[in-house]
Amino acid sequence: MQARHIPNLISVLRILLVAPLAFCLFSQNYTASLGLFLLAGFSDALDGYLARRFHWTSRLGALLDPMGDKLLMVTTYLILGTQSWLPMWLVVVVILRDVIIVSGSLFYRLLVGEVVIEPIISSKINMVLQVLLILALLLSLSLYSLPDILLQVLMGLVLLSTLISGGCYVFQWGRRAWHSLFGQPQ
Repeated sequence: MQARHIPNLISVLRILLVAPLAFCLFSQNYTASLGLFLLAGFSDALDGYLARRFHWTSRLGALLDPMGDKLLMVTTYLILGTQSWLPMWLVVVVILRDVIIVSGSLFYRLLVGEVVIEPIISSKINMVLQVLLILALLLSLSLYSLPDILLQVLMGLVLLSTLISGGCYVFQWGRRAWHSLFGQPQ
């Protein structure tokens, strides 16, 4: 194996962590869940660092990295939502945003052409807030009970950032599609 494939291997390992994380969440072993979630977060940071630092980027890595992130987040949000630790309306909004973005990119690919999605600042903020909410919730369920108001504020921030980032993607890519298909909008 060549060193340039290490980020992809780390992404695959993160994807494989989803099953044990799901098992721990279903078993309500929130301490182990917190550890696995932190390990997955570390692996995400590590593969991103290696890919950028050594220019070990690839098309496969561009698919594996966000796939690992989304599988991890969707699984965690769904399970914690079905256990009533997260409100289902929030789970639906978080997942629906991703469904809209993926569906939009597929339609764009079919109707317009190649899709190269680079994360926008609102999306990065959204991801940070989604991760912070899960970390806070798992910490509260396992090692140290956090104040409910903190978790409620984080839920509100996740809702707001999810709506804003989803809206930004729809606007940005809708405008690109309109321009590509019909020329400069009037």
